[in-house]
Amino acid sequence: MARKRLGLVLAVALWLVAPISNAVIVPPLSQPSWSELNAEQKRTLAPLAGEWDKMEGFRRKKWLGIAQRYQTLSPDEQTRMQRRMTTWAKLTPDERRRARDQYKSLQKAPPEKKEAVKLKWQEYKDLPEGEKDRLKAQTTKRPTQRPAPPKVSGSPAKPPDADRRTVAAPATTH
Repeated sequence: MARKRLGLVLAVALWLVAPISNAVIVPPLSQPSWSELNAEQKRTLAPLAGEWDKMEGFRRKKWLGIAQRYQTLSPDEQTRMQRRMTTWAKLTPDERRRARDQYKSLQKAPPEKKEAVKLKWQEYKDLPEGEKDRLKAQTTKRPTQRPAPPKVSGSPAKPPDADRRTVAAPATTH
């Protein structure tokens, strides 16, 4: 009887562990290296050529999807996409991260805020080139980090009116 129970306990234990031991870790699908792309993909993704082989697989997959849709775009849209890819390729990893974060936060924004951003963007696009250049120069002059807040000392703070307090002179009798 004890042997049957032990066998049953062992069977249940193996059954519980089996899914874990049979689990297969699937490596991420590798995406083609630059040399493995066809001529049309290379022509479309040319702005990214220098960094293609350093990209993670999921990013390559995203760009390959864009390259596939590229042929369906109008010539003006193709030109715009090439210009945007070139701009993207010139960004530092930190600038790209910030752009992605900004995009994500805008996607989560309420419709009113999205509309306000669209209006501001349209106003910017309607500005003369000289004014756009001035604004670009102005934003590049801004520090990227805010100054650190002032350090708080370990001593207790003075009451706000401490400097205005007057001490009454002791009354003297002559």
